[in-house]
Amino acid sequence: MHQPLPVAGIQQIDPFLLLHHHGPQVFPANNSGLPFGPHPHRGFETVTFIYEGDVQHRDSSGFSSTISKGGVQWMTTGSGLVHSESSSARFRQQGGPVELIQLWTNLPARLKMVKPNYIGLQQDQIPVVPVGEGKGKLAVVSGTWSGITGPVNPVYDVKLANLTLEAGGRYILTIPSERNVLFYQLAGRSLVNGKAVEGRGMPVFANDGDEIVIDAAETSRILLGSALPINEPVVSHGPFVMNTPEEIRQAIYDYQTGKMGVLTE
Repeated sequence: MHQPLPVAGIQQIDPFLLLHHHGPQVFPANNSGLPFGPHPHRGFETVTFIYEGDVQHRDSSGFSSTISKGGVQWMTTGSGLVHSESSSARFRQQGGPVELIQLWTNLPARLKMVKPNYIGLQQDQIPVVPVGEGKGKLAVVSGTWSGITGPVNPVYDVKLANLTLEAGGRYILTIPSERNVLFYQLAGRSLVNGKAVEGRGMPVFANDGDEIVIDAAETSRILLGSALPINEPVVSHGPFVMNTPEEIRQAIYDYQTGKMGVLTE
């Protein structure tokens, strides 16, 4: 697992809190699957991108689905729930390649206790727009990118898309300077506003312009995001992200007393 966010010196790219890149790796046949058993969350949203393999989601609010390669799971934890992420029985039996990203995005204080929600999208439910004069494609998850609006309408305005750009391709995007940018290159090699970015690279942008120019030196896969910064205190403890230590203590108490529901294996 690779963690480009947070790292030393960069605690967040407000409101983007955490990014975990799992894989790519290959699971053998008769494996035990993903190890993320029941655990609680409160106060933010999780977005899981399934590039290879599958993810079986279950939670204490009653949501359940298995999403396969190319799909996305978007969970609003809000006031709190317990969920698990595992592999399907078929994958555990047959094995195969796995590559995932889980992204945590913060919620402002006014939205931290909203009702939990879950959206599971298969690959064919995510619109794809050609870009880069035929040398690229953009899979739009939320917000509007290159004239295409994604299927997820999050409770906080977070725009996310996956870009694949072939060698020699160029993609120019405009993001208003008041929005923070998430840019994570999973694989490949590119020039971003003239600076080299290698695979598993996360450049950090200043809010001093509104144009990003991406030139692929080789086939590159990039997760793109943008959002207005929340500019509120962030207090986190394990799976809870709130604004004050008191709210963290309340979250722990609510979980321990069953107020976030119960989920068994």
